[in-house]
Amino acid sequence: MLSWLVVNFIKAPDDFGRVFLIGISQGALYALVALGYTLVYGILELINFAHGDVFMIGGMISATIALQGFGISAQESPAIGILIGAMLVSLVGAMIGCGLLNVVIERVAYKPLRGAPRLAPLITAIGMSFILENVAIIWKGTRPVNLPSNEFSAGNGGQIFRIGHVVYTWDRLFVLLVTVPVLLGLIWLVQYTRQGKAMRATAQDKDAAAMMGIDVDRTISFTFLVAGALAGAGGVIFAFYATTISFYTGFQLGLFAFTAAVLGGIGNLPGAVLGSVLIGLIQAFNEGLAWHSPGTKWTESLVFAILITILVFRPQGILGERTPEGG
Repeated sequence: MLSWLVVNFIKAPDDFGRVFLIGISQGALYALVALGYTLVYGILELINFAHGDVFMIGGMISATIALQGFGISAQESPAIGILIGAMLVSLVGAMIGCGLLNVVIERVAYKPLRGAPRLAPLITAIGMSFILENVAIIWKGTRPVNLPSNEFSAGNGGQIFRIGHVVYTWDRLFVLLVTVPVLLGLIWLVQYTRQGKAMRATAQDKDAAAMMGIDVDRTISFTFLVAGALAGAGGVIFAFYATTISFYTGFQLGLFAFTAAVLGGIGNLPGAVLGSVLIGLIQAFNEGLAWHSPGTKWTESLVFAILITILVFRPQGILGERTPEGG
């Protein structure tokens, strides 16, 4: 694969640079969702397969705020000020809405099953995923919801800088402007706040944390709140970046983000970011490079082949540490 990348870089360096920047933006988006998987797994050792659909609901919330709240039409490009205002309000609304939704899901579907065998909450998570998809179908229908194209990202007017023929545009910067502060805020929250210390203590040993006076139930709910807020932020970014979202969007992107979390080391925050960037680059290179690229149809096969390979040869992921299984 490395030789294939080198050949593509030599044959078309401009295309390679453009695709590389696209991959970084995609990876940053995946990181928001992958971190939600990692946070929940670190606390409960639960693979929350409904997380991708919470992301999708965030995109639906942002589309509703933009199209109905701000009166934006998908057929007409709005003024830049209105578009930016819609993005910011959507970001706040989706993060709050998805955070609260995730807390409700945890209280209703997962909390009663904490003492059950691991298969029970896993099946429940899959069922909750289908419930959220059907809620989206009832709410928005089966057709994709379209937002207006980002006029400020098109042509030279959307150009931030240029290296040769490689142009970096505002829509890609928007992804990073939202993602990077959110990721830094999450690291600060987990590492330096009292609630973050409670999260880390609960992840290590729930019983010991409870003996030290930590409210484990509240800590778990707070973790789901943060994970849902991250998914909501990701949904807003995706909706405005891709300018379309449907009830099925969260399923595919959620699996990509889950693969990224496993690749980096599920339960490891830096690992989730690293895995997301790698998955984003792999997808972008496969779909964007011209010379002997497998093509778009093979993206899912490549991503899930990576997932299987990691699970077989290094199940703890790139940055994860192997831990003994409890009896």
